[in-house]
Amino acid sequence: MSSLVVEVQDLQVQYGKGNNLFQAVKGISFEINAGECVGFIGANGAGKSSTLKTLMGFIHPMAGSVKLFGESTSSPKSRARCGYLPEVAQYYPFMKARELLELYGGLSGLSGTELKDKIPAMLEEVGLSGKSEILLSQFSKGMQQRLGIAQALIAQPELLILDELASGLDPLGRHDLRVLLEKRKAEGCTIFFSSHELTEIETLCDRILLIHQGEIVRDAPLEEIRAESGKQSLESYYIRIIQELS
Repeated sequence: MSSLVVEVQDLQVQYGKGNNLFQAVKGISFEINAGECVGFIGANGAGKSSTLKTLMGFIHPMAGSVKLFGESTSSPKSRARCGYLPEVAQYYPFMKARELLELYGGLSGLSGTELKDKIPAMLEEVGLSGKSEILLSQFSKGMQQRLGIAQALIAQPELLILDELASGLDPLGRHDLRVLLEKRKAEGCTIFFSSHELTEIETLCDRILLIHQGEIVRDAPLEEIRAESGKQSLESYYIRIIQELS
């Protein structure tokens, strides 16, 4: 059985038509193996979210192929083993946290009995213990982000795709998230996430994908990047590379 979880070949994504045509992703290719934790970095507008949305089947590529677990992302089956956190998580304000996790868990095939046991533990794990019956309209941005992480994790997916996962989280929230993802990583979960918090990327990831103006300009293990950069921080390395390319 193949260990490949994510396969992207010559992916091209564009928006608009005619004079308003914009090519967000310009023929990128990469693969992610089972158990890897890969950080996806780049400036705003570099093509990160477009790539992740294509992986989830929300955007149809202009060209190229994208597969999860060997299945084309045009098939819902490709996402059955995947948990996803969008860049901007917007949930129904009239729902309670418990109800939201019941909805997402049910869509992932979990039974009511399973969810009854899982939801309190999941809320505690993301720092929302005791918040299950609070309306989402009363949740702060950070609380909504924590809940978004909970919905991505509720069905114990084999692959996590997280877009700007630390958005809205305070330092304690980022610490809690790091601990949570380290646990999932140790359990063998494959993780692919974008973030502007390069410290989180540097702490968690085995490998880095750097995208610039729709093209992958670096794909390397973190240790290799550290060695070639004289062990400078990932942030310093990133700034140097982007300045050289601009």
